[in-house]
Amino acid sequence: QVQLVESGGGLVQAGGSLRLSCVASGRTFSDHVMAWFRQAPGEEREFVAGISRGGGNTFYEDSVTGRFTISRDNARNTVYLQMNSLKPEDTAVYYCAAARLFSVPREGGKYDYWGQGTQVTVSP
Repeated sequence: QVQLVESGGGLVQAGGSLRLSCVASGRTFSDHVMAWFRQAPGEEREFVAGISRGGGNTFYEDSVTGRFTISRDNARNTVYLQMNSLKPEDTAVYYCAAARLFSVPREGGKYDYWGQGTQVTVSP
């Protein structure tokens, strides 16, 4: 069992930055690929970024490429999402997710564990 707790959300002006963190419980963090998803009101949940077990491979949704960076620290059981040049359309609840897989899926249904979410609001 893995429990995920996100933090770092908040209100920021367009062009600003935020860093989200997700701390995982348990001793098998490095056995899981990790990802960030987001869901805006009235929208479907979407993949934002994912990272392989060792952190050597990262993947991004097109609209965040070049602005967001996902990373992980397996010694601290933590995955991060650094978000720069934020836009109002980035406003959403952001969730981290874990899957005990070797590849990083973009489909939310393939993830076994989810955090409770953290709100990110970007004002114009």
